[in-house]
Amino acid sequence: MLLAMALAAGCAGSVARDQSATPAAATAAPAFEPAPVPAVRYGRYTLVELAPTAAQWDLLSQVVEVSVPDTLHASVGDALRHLLQRSGYRLCDGADSETLLGLPLPAAHYRLGPMLLRDALLTLAGSPWRLQVDEPQRQVCFARADAEPSEAPLSGDGRHE
Repeated sequence: MLLAMALAAGCAGSVARDQSATPAAATAAPAFEPAPVPAVRYGRYTLVELAPTAAQWDLLSQVVEVSVPDTLHASVGDALRHLLQRSGYRLCDGADSETLLGLPLPAAHYRLGPMLLRDALLTLAGSPWRLQVDEPQRQVCFARADAEPSEAPLSGDGRHE
């Protein structure tokens, strides 16, 4: 009986905490609040963020998977045009690019992806070629890597700045 009373009393007791022991810096530090992302309810259980994806901001970041139509005489130019069909970009006309576009398409390049559009373009062209992108015109050009760069500065990934 004495044991039961001691246990009951132990549960009912409270411990007084010293409020002065709390560090002042911990209470004064502002809490981190992330910026709210606008969202809308889409269906019964789904919230959708109202922001464009990275691939919608940077079209060369879109993920592509492409199968070039199987022909005996497909060229790199055919594959590049097929790859760019719904990308928002087009090939530019240039004498330097004509050499690349006329090359035969290697068998390994008939199926590409999934990969980023930028990587697929670089894969089809190969290392002897430098990718140049004219964003305002949405044109994709290729120049020989050993040639002098054009007058427009290029960023590290081959895009005009």
